[in-house]
Amino acid sequence: MTGSLLEGVRVLDLTNVLAGPYAGYQLALFGAEVLKVETPHGGDLARRLGADPGLIDEDLGVSFLAQNANKRSITLDLKDEADRDVFSELVATYDVVLENFRPGVMDRLGFGWSELKKLNPSVIYCAVSGFGQTGPMRDRPAYDQIIQGLSGLMSVTGTPETAPIRVGAPICDSIGGLVAAFAIASAVVRRERTGSGAMLDVSMLEAAITTMGWVVSDQLIAGQEPVAMANENRTSAPSGTFETAAGKLNIAANKQEQYEALCTCLDRPDLLEDERFRTRDLRKANRESLKVELERTLRTRTAAEWDAALLGTGVPTAPVVSVREALDSPQIQARGLVTTLPSPSHRGGQVRLLGSPVHVDGAPVVPSTAPPLLGADNDAVLSELAERRTRPSVGSTDDTGTTPGIAS
Repeated sequence: MTGSLLEGVRVLDLTNVLAGPYAGYQLALFGAEVLKVETPHGGDLARRLGADPGLIDEDLGVSFLAQNANKRSITLDLKDEADRDVFSELVATYDVVLENFRPGVMDRLGFGWSELKKLNPSVIYCAVSGFGQTGPMRDRPAYDQIIQGLSGLMSVTGTPETAPIRVGAPICDSIGGLVAAFAIASAVVRRERTGSGAMLDVSMLEAAITTMGWVVSDQLIAGQEPVAMANENRTSAPSGTFETAAGKLNIAANKQEQYEALCTCLDRPDLLEDERFRTRDLRKANRESLKVELERTLRTRTAAEWDAALLGTGVPTAPVVSVREALDSPQIQARGLVTTLPSPSHRGGQVRLLGSPVHVDGAPVVPSTAPPLLGADNDAVLSELAERRTRPSVGSTDDTGTTPGIAS
């Protein structure tokens, strides 16, 4: 079944806002049973974040809706003795505990790694934090922008005059969540093979640095300091964003044959003969002059027209579009990335959500249930625990013959 790659894996999701909830959402999309454990005093902070004040009033902020479909919700106060007992029971019967508190919070609550292992020897514990569980910065608070600045990402964003500039999306949060989801899935594979749990320490700072490609490798391997280059690609030219008669056009003519095809399409054979642009290295050294020449021709037609003209040439090009245009594009619609579900709001209506960027067996992976109301599954989860208490156990397995901690 599409989206059921993690069927049978049970996840306790104690996370808030974006990085952690995004990780839990990726697992839920692939079939994991994700139970969101929220404080009864308002739940996930993201319930009160987003662009729709009416939804915030219902504890269903847009930021929450975006990352919590396919999950259930239970409210527990981990400082309350009775709720702590419930959580202990849940840990004993779930496979994964996922949290993104500051380091040390789970220990202070009495549910650090050593205690979790006592409750469930094969548990997979994933802690997502700004800087990791060790190091001199471990106790500092961190949000996406803080990580963007400390990773070096902001230093290479913008122009030499305007850098550092924050990337316009919370990319470090999302990267941290993806890394956490991948680590959890990997730990599940090992546990299926060996029975061993794992303690996964995810650092958003390190996750961000490892995804910066040549920006980091140029510094780390070649000793070359990366600099902000606006929309230009340091590794090649012409490779960047160009003005047209209407709209901006991204062109990445990184190879010699692509550059030649671009000049041919633009009917600029003179640029092939120009000594400043004969080779890749010369084009990089004279990128500003080359851009002036290319834009002289590109400004005679719109970005959409040039995109159509260049489509069959082998030159990578595409217009620069808005978020709305990206979501409504024929490509995204054809792939089925966006799905529509009934809204959990009392107002009714529908909510549009993103699925996974991965297709499984030729089909898109999308959520099937809307994000939960705060504590929507309290009664159901407590009833499940009560039923489990009454089950007879034999040796180290329950009545289904399943090892405790693995979903029956």
